[in-house]
Amino acid sequence: MRWLLALVCLLHVALGASSGLSVDEAHYALYATHLALSYFDHPPLVGWLQWPLVALDAPTAVLRLIPELLWLGTALLVHRIAVRLHGESAGFWAVLALALAPLLHVLGVGLLPDSLLMFFTAALMLQTLALMDANTVQRPGPWLLLGLLLGLAGLSKYTAIFAALAVAACLLGAHGVRLLRNPWPWVAVGVALLLVLPVLVWNAQNQWISFTYQAQHGAGSTWQFVHVLRFLLLQVLVFGPLLLWGASGVRRTARALRTLGLWFAIPFVVLATLAGGGSSLPHWTAPAWVALAPFAGVALAQVVQRRGRIWVGLLVAVQALLCAGFMGLMASGGVPLLPAAQMQAGDAPNPFADLHGWQQAGQRARVLAQEHQLTSVAVQNWTLASRLGWYARPLPVHVLEDRYDQFDWWAGDLPQGGNTLLVDWSQMSYDVPLAPHGFASCTLLDTQDVVRLGRPLSRFWFYACQGWSGDPQPRLKTAP
Repeated sequence: MRWLLALVCLLHVALGASSGLSVDEAHYALYATHLALSYFDHPPLVGWLQWPLVALDAPTAVLRLIPELLWLGTALLVHRIAVRLHGESAGFWAVLALALAPLLHVLGVGLLPDSLLMFFTAALMLQTLALMDANTVQRPGPWLLLGLLLGLAGLSKYTAIFAALAVAACLLGAHGVRLLRNPWPWVAVGVALLLVLPVLVWNAQNQWISFTYQAQHGAGSTWQFVHVLRFLLLQVLVFGPLLLWGASGVRRTARALRTLGLWFAIPFVVLATLAGGGSSLPHWTAPAWVALAPFAGVALAQVVQRRGRIWVGLLVAVQALLCAGFMGLMASGGVPLLPAAQMQAGDAPNPFADLHGWQQAGQRARVLAQEHQLTSVAVQNWTLASRLGWYARPLPVHVLEDRYDQFDWWAGDLPQGGNTLLVDWSQMSYDVPLAPHGFASCTLLDTQDVVRLGRPLSRFWFYACQGWSGDPQPRLKTAP
């Protein structure tokens, strides 16, 4: 197993060093430059953890060591759980299934709240497994560790509540209601609440805005079953069929331990249901799949011993190719997918272009802002703000749209009559906003092409804009 983990870690390091920060990565890195008890859209641990490295101005490759270590720690914990369930062979297959899940590599390269919650889910699951033993339940140490892990999970992401429900269900299932007469579980709850107190204090000071935002975000729009089907198909594609063997693994596990399957079932069912409203993103279920991995190891270890080796080997090969292709596209900026005719412009739709060129754009924005005595940067969509906020820092970034988000806390609205450096990007290009719903005037200062492996990926435009109207109505450019 060591060679497998070493190979994956080397791939993560190489990929992390060859691409820029994603939208979400840059957003959470900015948390570390605006330290607070909590934030508008997420709890604070993802920012707190990066703060020492950000304070030292560490490069992207060093910042990405954090998610890489979290992925490694998650894999080791999954291995321990699987070994506890069914022996060493189950541990190997659990880690292999985890390593061949394409989307989990995104969370192993870029630090998101889900990267943290994956690790704490595995740690909590292992600790719960230990506390299901009657010989452990009366000892204070394991309960204190459980409370610590629950609190840190709560500081990572609000969906840690699913892990808390799984802990309660497993321990009550193992020990019955007599567990409630044991003082140590209540101490663990107290430790967890103490750790998440910063989130509660911040929200109490800000009209519980974070909880309100997440509730509205999770509700989505009109519920449609077709959205659920699309979500389920996408889940199989991005996490791979090897992990699906976990469902069989739960049935093959000792009856007393089958409640551990709730670690997958609770979050997955809730998030799949929310997907009907169009509000669930594919990576939100990552902690659930991590929890299913030990059971996948149990099932796969038995299948390969019962003449199923050829089929499993075929799936391993297919998923390995998918992972290699996915990582290659991320590193190359999707160049192999670009149409051969597109050699000059960077306007062909390309989701992998998102990882390249923003550092150079941020540096150019700083230079142009200084030359033209502009004190801020502006964009017309919130998804364009985080990379410029990170790479053009300390310049504040204004988002010129009628939407309330984290950047309203950090930079606020551009004052009426104000001037700024407007940045546009070809992969999400907007009309230059002019009066009455924009600026009095905008002058094109510069363009910057992003080229990868000799092929254009995208283009940036930089405008000096004066006289903001204060009434944004951004309009995407129509396709040519």
